[in-house]
Amino acid sequence: MEPLLRIRDLHRTYGDLRALEALDFELHRSEVLGLLGPNGAGKSTTMRIISGALAPSAGAVEIDGIDLLRHPIAAKARLGYLPETPPLYPDLTVDEYLDYAARLRGLRGAALGRARARARERCGLTHSGRRLIANLSKGYKQRVGIAQAIIHDPKVVILDEPTGGLDPNQIQEIRTLIRALGEERGVLLSTHILPEVEMLCGRALILHQGRLVHEQPLDAAPPGNRLALRLGQPPDPTELAGIAGVTRVEAGDGKHLVLHLSDGTDPSGIADHCVAKGWRLLEMSPVGDRLEQLFSRITLGESAP
Repeated sequence: MEPLLRIRDLHRTYGDLRALEALDFELHRSEVLGLLGPNGAGKSTTMRIISGALAPSAGAVEIDGIDLLRHPIAAKARLGYLPETPPLYPDLTVDEYLDYAARLRGLRGAALGRARARARERCGLTHSGRRLIANLSKGYKQRVGIAQAIIHDPKVVILDEPTGGLDPNQIQEIRTLIRALGEERGVLLSTHILPEVEMLCGRALILHQGRLVHEQPLDAAPPGNRLALRLGQPPDPTELAGIAGVTRVEAGDGKHLVLHLSDGTDPSGIADHCVAKGWRLLEMSPVGDRLEQLFSRITLGESAP
């Protein structure tokens, strides 16, 4: 399958400073790809180049098979972008702003109306069309920002810190939206929240000092995987320790526990066991410290495992 986004030997220099050096990666349909790195690693430069706001010093960007430098209008028509600070106009209503964004993308008439309705529905803004953007919560402003990024139904969507500054409920809503977007197109997600990458992404790229230093698949259960459980009627920890694949149990406040799993253990089997035993499984999630540890080792100059 041809990638929706292909980055080839990308370089960017500012005088003697190398912001990007020999960057190569691909993004495929139905994939959410995490772009990670400490401040100054080259993430913003990469996203600005992909969006067409900054020219590379060397290399190529292809969006849906179209060379961005040779055919910028056609390539950008297949791209949606939400920067870290959404480009909103607070004195417009949601509908006025989305109409403006749609017209910038060349939509007119009935096609514009259908695109606006589709973007509002996808982003949970169906009943917010007449509201002033200035009066929206930060979470709803993020929704409007995502709506403008997808109003023209792009093949590739770039999201830069989409959950920054949101409360826990708003974060969950935006994450659900990102998962839905990733089912239909390619999504490049840049964030400093590493557990968010583990929850949403199939792969993660780590940039450091302008270079791609690590690529990590995230959909396979790694050795020593840990699983956080919240049970309404928790058993004695020894019962949990007796489940196949569980090597150790860390008891928290009684209802919150952490299970250490052997390599290759399927977490769905743990869930089925808890349900069958009547322990009232309320929550189950991977403990996201492996990526954090890997990130720290790489970006602090230590060798990766």
